[in-house]
Amino acid sequence: MNRKFLKTALLLLMAASMAMLLSACGQKGGGSKEVTVDAAKLADELKATVTSGELTQTAEEVALSTYFLDSADVEACTAYAGSGIASEVLVLQRKDSFSSADAEKKLQTHVDNQEELYASYNEEEAAKLKKAVIKSAGAYTVLCVSDDADKAADILKSYGF
Repeated sequence: MNRKFLKTALLLLMAASMAMLLSACGQKGGGSKEVTVDAAKLADELKATVTSGELTQTAEEVALSTYFLDSADVEACTAYAGSGIASEVLVLQRKDSFSSADAEKKLQTHVDNQEELYASYNEEEAAKLKKAVIKSAGAYTVLCVSDDADKAADILKSYGF
């Protein structure tokens, strides 16, 4: 390989790396805001954005298992899930050692897996998963898959997310 090609490739790689670093600083819900949330109250408000079916509360152990979360990383969580529908709500209070980026990544992986599953037999539910709201602020990370993603985002905004 010639020297000019290697220099160009190195410059492009450096530029791409800088772009990724800069965009990571502005990612949604970076978790740096200080907020205090009544997790149960927030989860109940988000639950109201689901109009296509009933959500039932999920035990914390089941929720942690569903989202592949380690109990050592979680202070507390409130979760609701639908039966036969893609709708779900999770309000997670993280311990200091568990970053918002890691929590959001695990929740996004769950949403992606669910979207792939629903796409094979129920496009309407898969469409809700495409609009899933995942945000972090302070020690909290929230997932909301509902019929009204805009309303869910507004509720989170009112809480400081």
